[in-house]
Amino acid sequence: MAGLPPVPSPGVVGKKPARRCAEVCLELLCAESVRLFHDKQSGPAAAAALEAVGYRVGQQLAERYTRDKPRLGDTLEIIKFVCKDFWQALFKKQVDNLKTNHRGVYVLQDNGFRWLQRLSPPGPGADPGREEAARQLALSYLHLPAGIVRGALCHLGVTCTVEADPKQMPSCTFTIRIMA
Repeated sequence: MAGLPPVPSPGVVGKKPARRCAEVCLELLCAESVRLFHDKQSGPAAAAALEAVGYRVGQQLAERYTRDKPRLGDTLEIIKFVCKDFWQALFKKQVDNLKTNHRGVYVLQDNGFRWLQRLSPPGPGADPGREEAARQLALSYLHLPAGIVRGALCHLGVTCTVEADPKQMPSCTFTIRIMA
């Protein structure tokens, strides 16, 4: 049957469907990782294990994303790279707000964090117990990305700690403290 165009396989026609599939798979992998680590371990051990996995992933991603770029200069330039390029590659948007006290503390604000968008926040006026349970669940989903950010920064030469805090879902902040 000469003259007929080949039939493309699903997901290959355009890059959009394959990309969307990859994004959904990443979100499900994150959710399953959180569930698995919390089923096998509890409390701080699960959080530390998730952060350790994120740390290694962050190192590898930072290596990949900076391979063909000139070496980044000071700490502020590295933080800006994470807020713009790294965040864009990982979460499909830039950080909404970056604040610093110019003494080694940086606060990254994301008003629509992708990995929290599937969690349903308690409605207005919900009882405080339910609000705290939702906050703890959201916090468990933030250990992995906090580790990713810390791993990326450490790979780029910034030794730090990263704490994530879900303000009002899906909004969250990542507080970076530079270690002297």
